[in-house]
Amino acid sequence: MAAAASFPFYCGCDYRTDSSGAASPSPAPAPISPPRSGADRLSSIASAAMILRFPPNFARQLSVKSRRNCSNIGVAQVVAASAMSGQSSGGSSSIVDGVAAALSVGISVNGTAVKIDKAAEKPKPKSTSTLAVHGGERENGTKVADSLTTPIVQTATYTFRNTADLIAFQDGTYKSFEYGRYGNPTTQATERKISALEGAEETLVSASGMCAATTMLLALVPAGGHIVTTTDCYRRTRQFVQTVLPKMGITTTVIDPADMASLKGALDDNPVSLFFSESPTNPYLRCIDIELVSTLCRRKGAIVCIDGTFATPVNQKALALGADLVLNSATKYIAGHNDVLAGSISGSKPLVDTVRKLHNVLGGVVDAHAAYLIGRGLKTLDLRVRQQNSNALRLARALESHPKIARVHYPGLESHPEFHIASKQMRGFGGVVSFEIDGDLALTSKFIDGLRIPYIAPSLGGCESLVEQPTIISYWDQSPAERAKMGIKDNLVRFSCGIEDYEDIYADVMQSLASL
Repeated sequence: MAAAASFPFYCGCDYRTDSSGAASPSPAPAPISPPRSGADRLSSIASAAMILRFPPNFARQLSVKSRRNCSNIGVAQVVAASAMSGQSSGGSSSIVDGVAAALSVGISVNGTAVKIDKAAEKPKPKSTSTLAVHGGERENGTKVADSLTTPIVQTATYTFRNTADLIAFQDGTYKSFEYGRYGNPTTQATERKISALEGAEETLVSASGMCAATTMLLALVPAGGHIVTTTDCYRRTRQFVQTVLPKMGITTTVIDPADMASLKGALDDNPVSLFFSESPTNPYLRCIDIELVSTLCRRKGAIVCIDGTFATPVNQKALALGADLVLNSATKYIAGHNDVLAGSISGSKPLVDTVRKLHNVLGGVVDAHAAYLIGRGLKTLDLRVRQQNSNALRLARALESHPKIARVHYPGLESHPEFHIASKQMRGFGGVVSFEIDGDLALTSKFIDGLRIPYIAPSLGGCESLVEQPTIISYWDQSPAERAKMGIKDNLVRFSCGIEDYEDIYADVMQSLASL
């Protein structure tokens, strides 16, 4: 950058504004000779500063290409502004500061080095809503031609100008990308945004939530290792733990989410590599005491990974509570519009990099367009989740007092077994309410079929309300005895609140219950 300290561009026209605000040129003064030395250069700029006046919108009127080709105009503007603002208080020194700020380089005056203090770093936002909008993009973001939004870099591979650049890339001295499976600028921008929301050093975005979970387990649990998980969990996670991991000699202890005595026993009796659980869990919304679990596992050197899909970083900061990793099915609240499949894993850079290395081999890559949609969806995450929190809590309270409802499962209710834990570690309680109809499989199906607003579908976290009967949509291939063993009841309903008006959701649920 030192070579940029020359000033080949000089303006011989004094731009002023008339009463209408339009710019009009004044007669040009005598030409300014290009200065030769550093000190003379600054002196000449000081004397010329008064003629370097441009209307405030001059830079904005230039095209991007013009501004890049005429970057010295920007230097001149800074110099002029510095001179005019410093006329009454040491004008020359303010010009020096202006030039240095414009060039972002050190300078010397009469052979003496002048230390230029950088402007104070702007405070970074801390609130979830602001981070959701700006996190990962405003600073070090992926931008093209000063675009506001992050572009979609739809490419499978990346090019290098020459072999020297490729070698520098391999040595880590040249920053770029090599191949689509190893990274993408659009995906990277989304990863930075998720990291900002989770308070993580690093995030890996992959093709689905299950891709994130399975890759994490394979990367962090050694052959012959042992993991601890909980009874209430997503079925496909349980299936992977029970059918795939044993092929590598990995054993599992399954505990009730609230059974800390069993956790202590498992840690004492087994070489536990990892504790993995959702919080809240699916479908009964049980809550793990993340702080306590992390403390117990840390003493034994076990990694703690919390699946925070049902909570989102809006409602729960698992890493701040002590977890080593937090996983999300980004398909759900993170993307938020039921149009993307993706997963994420966030935590310390060493752990996430370990998962990333295996991810690069297995190839569970998220498409650049999907990554863009996730990043766009994240901008409204806080707004959406707040509405879903409110809808779910109000619906849970209404259902709890309804005579045709046998039981409501929602961590925001005092009747929930982990209400005290949820109240301690969650800002909101999520948009999913599970409840049991006072009836059998057929009556529960009748209730679901009588609803008009929610769609019958196996997902959650989107703008639209969704409803499902877990027995049918997720466990229909299991016998009644097998479902009972897993705690899945025929009369169980899982209702994922969207962002619709609560009164409409409430009226719809009540009319369907009235028909039973």
